[in-house]
Amino acid sequence: MGNLLENNITGHIGTQKYLCTIIWRNGQLIMDEPESIGGNDLGPDPYSTLLASLASCTLSTLRMYIDRKGWVIPEINISLNAKQETEGELNTIISRSISFSADITPEQKERLLLIAEKCPVSKMLKGKITINTNI
Repeated sequence: MGNLLENNITGHIGTQKYLCTIIWRNGQLIMDEPESIGGNDLGPDPYSTLLASLASCTLSTLRMYIDRKGWVIPEINISLNAKQETEGELNTIISRSISFSADITPEQKERLLLIAEKCPVSKMLKGKITINTNI
């Protein structure tokens, strides 16, 4: 299977502590850390960006499914956070809460929960991840 992205994501950091520039296919993103740990909070931190990826993938996947079904649900909202437990092996727990601007039936709720779990980023995060690093 080929790469998920046509072009690599690239990044750069200079001498300013934590301030990173990330280049993607159509622009650049500034990332930083909060002031509370020495950054200048000029952009999202890595954890926020990871959760934002899951949020946008979940929202897009749900929107495609809702539209295909012809359901009238004008707005989907999502809230995420994460915590890590370090007893023994590191375990990361992501909480994801989804709400809708319209009432949904119990059947729709059940189906939408299943669809949220099938978004590609959810599946990636729940699968085995190998990071091959070289210098």
